[in-house]
Amino acid sequence: MRAVIRADASIAIGSGHVHRCLSLAVELRRRGAEVLFICRELPGNLGALLAERDFRVFFLPPPGEGEPECRPARDARETAAVLTSLSGGVDWLIVDHYALGGEWESALRDLVTSILVVDDLADRRHDCDVLLDQGFYADAEHRYRELVSPGCRLLLGPRYALLNDGFTRQRQREDEKSGERLFVFFGGSDATNETEKVLQALPLLKNRNVQLDVVIGGGNPFRARIEKLAAADDRVRLHGQVEDMAALMVKSDIALGAGGTTTWERFCLGLPSIVVSVADNQTALSEFLGLDGRIVYLGRAGQVDREMIARAIDSLLEFPWWRRSLSRRGRELVDGQGCRRLGRILFPEEIQVRPVREDDEEKIFAWRNAVENRRFSFSSREIPLAEHQQWFRECLCDDRRVLLIGERDGRPIGVLRYDFRSSAEVVVSVYLVPGCHGRGLGGSLIRAGSGWLREHYPACEQVVAEVLAGNRAGRKVFLEAGFTEYYGVFREVLAHGS
Repeated sequence: MRAVIRADASIAIGSGHVHRCLSLAVELRRRGAEVLFICRELPGNLGALLAERDFRVFFLPPPGEGEPECRPARDARETAAVLTSLSGGVDWLIVDHYALGGEWESALRDLVTSILVVDDLADRRHDCDVLLDQGFYADAEHRYRELVSPGCRLLLGPRYALLNDGFTRQRQREDEKSGERLFVFFGGSDATNETEKVLQALPLLKNRNVQLDVVIGGGNPFRARIEKLAAADDRVRLHGQVEDMAALMVKSDIALGAGGTTTWERFCLGLPSIVVSVADNQTALSEFLGLDGRIVYLGRAGQVDREMIARAIDSLLEFPWWRRSLSRRGRELVDGQGCRRLGRILFPEEIQVRPVREDDEEKIFAWRNAVENRRFSFSSREIPLAEHQQWFRECLCDDRRVLLIGERDGRPIGVLRYDFRSSAEVVVSVYLVPGCHGRGLGGSLIRAGSGWLREHYPACEQVVAEVLAGNRAGRKVFLEAGFTEYYGVFREVLAHGS
């Protein structure tokens, strides 16, 4: 199993693309995949960090004088040269780059098995198998409708936010907090120097007891000025490259930062945030989150001054109920499991499905009557043996019903039932074998079943699932498996031959 990631970091671009891809790379390696990076040699690149984490990096040549940092046609040729030099093929090409789109992806498609695009702009066409946008938008389902092919699988929303597992661990902590500790981080480069504005706002605060943890990245061009300001104020602790950012953030009461990737990190920890957009691509999302009451949004960097920052800090410190509301509303969006969800999709558990046999009757009787399965069944009563035996015999003889058992390493993990409404549409029901719940197997089982359908029923175009209103776990499983929800009904379009 091999994945190749194409992402860049620079003073101009920032570090968010590479950092979120690094979090994903760690998860994919944990699942047994070899992960390689292709990065352009730019000022502020993170090649040293990737190498420190034991990832092999192929550097593309730097741009010539006066050239843009990325020219797509040239980039495609240079990336193709790297891909063709690799023996053994590439299962997934993962691209996280605003300058690259459908033409670049099409040029490389024959060199890899599948392509994943990580995007949040929805401003260009893509030729990919999976597209991930971790943003939170009212029109999320429609943003890419005209930008990808019908067979492309869309993974949308903050539940797919690519965070390192440190945030998942720290999310569980309940530290005692002073109510006056601030965390300041505006990205690896902070090209608009928002950090200095925050430090200049300190003398304007009504609350003089605040303590600040200020993080500046290695690519920050204003480092010397920030160090001078921090040294003059004993309330400020200055940090360089931080190994465990989550452990530092979780101790704070309020965060000040940009509207990029760290938005989801702050949400995961329930850290109330004062946000400034430092790049055009951050503005729309930050405005929406501000209007939705999930952040305190001050505006674009050019519109924000130290007086605005001081007023925002004083207001949040004065009203604990406001901080609690922001914390709760952030945490409900991001649970820190995005990398694991995506890892299961890219390199799923090896689950095989097979049609049921007559000797499965007794086992299925026990599984159907298990309390954890009846709880979310449309009929929760216990099933009598005679009734089950008749039902099972009818299933084996019914041409419009298919029962499959999913197995991993030769052991059963769950059952899929498909009822055909027509040759083109089928309704799916699923339950797991007792002892297999809570292990992330449901989505993989459903995907394995969809693959079986594509092979054995090529005329079938759509799979439909109905989930009880209170079955939150079932809802998540079908969304994870690639279904789309329409008013409580989940649907998956089967892309044959894709």
